[in-house]
Amino acid sequence: QVQLVESGGGLVQAGGSLRLSCAASGRAFSRYSMAWFRQAPGKEREFVATIRWTGGSTDYADSVKGRFTISRDNAKNTVYLQMNNLKPDDMAVYYCAAAFFTVAGLLMPQTYTYWGQGTQVTVSS
Repeated sequence: QVQLVESGGGLVQAGGSLRLSCAASGRAFSRYSMAWFRQAPGKEREFVATIRWTGGSTDYADSVKGRFTISRDNAKNTVYLQMNNLKPDDMAVYYCAAAFFTVAGLLMPQTYTYWGQGTQVTVSS
């Protein structure tokens, strides 16, 4: 069982930066592939970034490549999302997700067993 708590959301002007954190409780964090998804009002939840438990390889949605960076600190049981050059289209609730011992299907929300409560990111133009 893993509990995920996101933090770091807030209001930022377009072009600004935010760093989201997701703190995980429970054991074996290093064996979870972790991801960030986001959901804007009236839209489906969409994939943002993932980092695999094996070797730390990453994938990103095309819309955030070159602007967002996902990373993890297994010693702190925490995954991060550094978001630079934010755009109004990035405005959404951002969710952290965890999948145990999994490296396939990581771009799909149904792959993930555990979810955080979400943190709001608001980007003003």
